Amino acid sequence: MNTTRTVRLSAAGTALVVRVPADGLPYVLHWGADLPGGAQGLAEASVPPAMNNDTDTPRHISLVPTQGEGWRGHPGIAGHHEGRASFPRWRVREVDDGSEGGSLTVTAEADGLELTCELRMELSGLVRVRHTVTNTDPAPWTLDTLMAALPLPREAEEVLDLTGRWCRERSPQRSGLGMGTRMRASRRGRTGHDAPLVLTAGTPGFGFRTGEVWGVHTAWSGDHVHLAERLPEGAGQADALLAGGEAPHPGEVRLARGESYTTPWVFFSWSDQGLDGMSARFHRWLRSRPHHPSAPRPVVLNTWEAVYFDHDLDKLKRLADTAADIGVERFVLDDGWFRGRRDDTAGLGDWTVDTGVWPEGLHPLFDHVRALGMEPGFWVEPEMVNPDSDLVRAHPDWMLTTEGRPSLPSRNQQPLDLSRPEAFDHVFGLLDALVTEYRPAFLKWDHNRDFLEPVHAPTGSAGTHGQTLAVYELLDRLRKAHPGLEIESCSSGGGRVDLGILERTDRVWGSDTNDPLERLALQRWTGLLIPPELVGSHVGARTAHTTGRDADLSLRFLTALIGHAGIEWDITACTDEELAALDAWIRLYKELRPLLHTGLTVRGDAPDPAEQLDGVVAEDGSGAVFRYARTASSVRAAPGRVRLPGLREDRTYRVEWRREAGTPSTFETAPPLWTTAGGLTASGAVLARSGLQMPVLNPSQALLLHLTEV
Repeated sequence: MNTTRTVRLSAAGTALVVRVPADGLPYVLHWGADLPGGAQGLAEASVPPAMNNDTDTPRHISLVPTQGEGWRGHPGIAGHHEGRASFPRWRVREVDDGSEGGSLTVTAEADGLELTCELRMELSGLVRVRHTVTNTDPAPWTLDTLMAALPLPREAEEVLDLTGRWCRERSPQRSGLGMGTRMRASRRGRTGHDAPLVLTAGTPGFGFRTGEVWGVHTAWSGDHVHLAERLPEGAGQADALLAGGEAPHPGEVRLARGESYTTPWVFFSWSDQGLDGMSARFHRWLRSRPHHPSAPRPVVLNTWEAVYFDHDLDKLKRLADTAADIGVERFVLDDGWFRGRRDDTAGLGDWTVDTGVWPEGLHPLFDHVRALGMEPGFWVEPEMVNPDSDLVRAHPDWMLTTEGRPSLPSRNQQPLDLSRPEAFDHVFGLLDALVTEYRPAFLKWDHNRDFLEPVHAPTGSAGTHGQTLAVYELLDRLRKAHPGLEIESCSSGGGRVDLGILERTDRVWGSDTNDPLERLALQRWTGLLIPPELVGSHVGARTAHTTGRDADLSLRFLTALIGHAGIEWDITACTDEELAALDAWIRLYKELRPLLHTGLTVRGDAPDPAEQLDGVVAEDGSGAVFRYARTASSVRAAPGRVRLPGLREDRTYRVEWRREAGTPSTFETAPPLWTTAGGLTASGAVLARSGLQMPVLNPSQALLLHLTEV
């Protein structure tokens, strides 16, 4: 190729304009709002000056920034040929800008390497990028890093990401984006409870409904990195960079001549309508996938917090009877059904039914569940083993550790090295046999510890990369062998929430905590990336198992409603009043789930930190559901008028307070008029711009509004 061309990819109000030179990799001229008049003059307007004490000619920073372009920040690609430095100066060999203009693929070569860059503009306006590097040199090439990067403008002055821990996942943190690097790297062997989810840069003060934002997510379930980086010299034609990719251990990816490595897909989302606009692009893309769950998300009862390890057939049958009576549609048997599993110290890896507890296998329970009209499912944790297991006693070398020196124990577990073909085949055979015999509709697939010193013993090399690929292959093979089987990604709660695992599973378990106050926050922030129908959200007992905090039934109901709803509770001990309330809540969920699981997620930017407003608005604007919660006491005596975002301002809506999930307690002598008048009718403009007076809820209370177009 000996000419320079400009390629414009656009969809849903977003444009990505890429310059493809003959020498050097493609570089981005513009990523952000669409350019209705076209890109005329953009290339000339984007040429930067040459600065004093910098390179003598203007610099353009590419999709894979390197020092050869004058970039002094984190390199987009780094590695070496047996210690020989790799500073490639790329020359483009081939360009394919797609038959429909929604993609761009560029192949370049330099210094014993070939690099292919793929860019896709999805119909939602989401941008996906991945790169493939191939070693063409006789000497092996060791990969240190390969990331996908897009530019940030100077207006991006703040950065938001998430952190957390077990049972406190996805807690937001915000800071200024000054000079230097905001990097979030994970070396946990899984995505991590503290994963940033989406690293977002934006204009000062951006919120859910306001501001311009640029976000990045790496769709990878192993070690990974996200970063936003700004240097005093800028980034060539841009001001800063936003990037993501895998974070391999030293020597973990080593390519012989002709071998290739492909990065995970890295997702980029831009919005000029705040975080909600950014989320909408992710959600629409997820829902457009051909394998996205299309059937109504069934009401789940999971047995963990009902019986724990105490598996008794009669007790479980009574639990199933009670569940069926109130409308539960899926019954999931949690941990404790397999050989030697009376507590969490033994049995992992021995995936056969414990005949001492289940002399006839799981058939009596599963047959009973099906006869009640529910789907059965069960829990597995195929990637882990207990040292106290028949598997480890027979194959101690199958653990993902240095041979003869296991890593520090966690949860009484060690990882099983699934990149060993014999271990992979053993686990697949057991799972395949179980699914074939018992025909579950659902597997709750757990992964309960971080990796420490993950070593692939046959070679002595780090094993996280190979383990992640092996897990993906295990899930893919199981799904192929059993079409229709649904799988949940549970990783000690929300420790593996990413778009890599969601290509192979049907929902994520948001957190091991069912405390509704904790869940209100973490589900709100999980929604940055994941739509409600893919996030498991259950009603627990009055006293939360993980925090010891008591919560009213209505708050537990309303927290679980906006998600893939279920129950985690011994409902055989419920009163008649509680069972009637559960029945009414399940009926409400079934009524509203067509809207909740297809509409636009909206979140209010409340001026009061003691309140939270979340909702879902139908794509066509014909209806909406809003949950208003008082999470703590407030310095305000009354909340005042709360704006309901996302409504069509030219439509008229009937507002109804849905009390099937319970009526919250209040602290007022007279409520707002509309609450006693059976609702009200108002324009979308009034509700969205002026707002609706809310009652004075007591702390830890919530209410549900249902809007329908009239």
